[in-house]
Amino acid sequence: MIRPRWEWVLDDTRGRPVTQVVSPVFTTQYDAEQWLGEHWRELAAAGAAAARLLHDGTQATPSVELRVS
Repeated sequence: MIRPRWEWVLDDTRGRPVTQVVSPVFTTQYDAEQWLGEHWRELAAAGAAAARLLHDGTQATPSVELRVS
């Protein structure tokens, strides 16, 4: 059985991928969303302005803005 793959692609303010931070790969959407909820401040501090959730390589949800106010 092939397990589904969920992972975040992180983009900077210009829409370019942030390469210094890599998302883990998750087997459930819930786990992926929980991870982002726990780490978004660190990701924003590392230059990520938005996160896109991919499911098996296809964007599954709208982009999420990562803003520290």
